[in-house]
Amino acid sequence: MASSYSFDIVSDVDMQEVDNAINQSKKEISQRYDFKNSTIEIELVKDEIKITADDDFKMNAVVEVLKGKFVKRGISPKCLEFEEKKGETLGSAKQTVKIVKGISKEKSKLINADIKGSELKVKTQILDDVLRVTAKDKDELQKVISLVKGNDYDISIQFTNYR
Repeated sequence: MASSYSFDIVSDVDMQEVDNAINQSKKEISQRYDFKNSTIEIELVKDEIKITADDDFKMNAVVEVLKGKFVKRGISPKCLEFEEKKGETLGSAKQTVKIVKGISKEKSKLINADIKGSELKVKTQILDDVLRVTAKDKDELQKVISLVKGNDYDISIQFTNYR
């Protein structure tokens, strides 16, 4: 029997699923009547999605389609960080969406403080963009998981390496 158990709290995104969601969005947009005769471009460049549309209204519709496809593919829309829209020319709108991976130091400290405040008998370690939780009892780890799931940290959170 193990002397202690642990798991990692991470924020990770499956880039293959992101690519699939973008391709599905492109297909839906090409088939929708309200986008007929419109110039809509969605492209994935490293960890950014670049969207170009004819106007602000169509940009919002494209973003909603994209979010819907992300949810259907099991990717939380919380991993998307929208930058300010840019209207470059008359009749054109651009937006860059960053795909957020990893837990920032500020979010790690916030999650850590919530875990410590719960007075559960666990130890936490902040390792780069991962938060490791260790305990002698599996039930304590289950309580930490439900605590973290119950709070909204504005990031997509997964639990990995449960040992």
